Amino acid sequence: MQDIELLHEGLALMGLGMGFVFVFLTVLVITTTLMSLTLRRFAPEPAKPASGSTRPPAPRQEDEELMVVIGAALHRYRQRHRR
Repeated sequence: MQDIELLHEGLALMGLGMGFVFVFLTVLVITTTLMSLTLRRFAPEPAKPASGSTRPPAPRQEDEELMVVIGAALHRYRQRHRR
């Protein structure tokens, strides 16, 4: 009889522990959701870019030279390591 009582107590303790964790996680999710909604309501909107142009600036001469050097290095590497 004692083994069955011990098993019942263990199952009750397991149910209590799992219930506590479930309630805690539920409260945590609700709290973070409410905080997120509150911050979205009171947070300022992100600033828009001042210039109307969305085009990137033209590449500089140094960038073009660098691309030529990298291209030449790749070409030379591929010539030496052909199979």
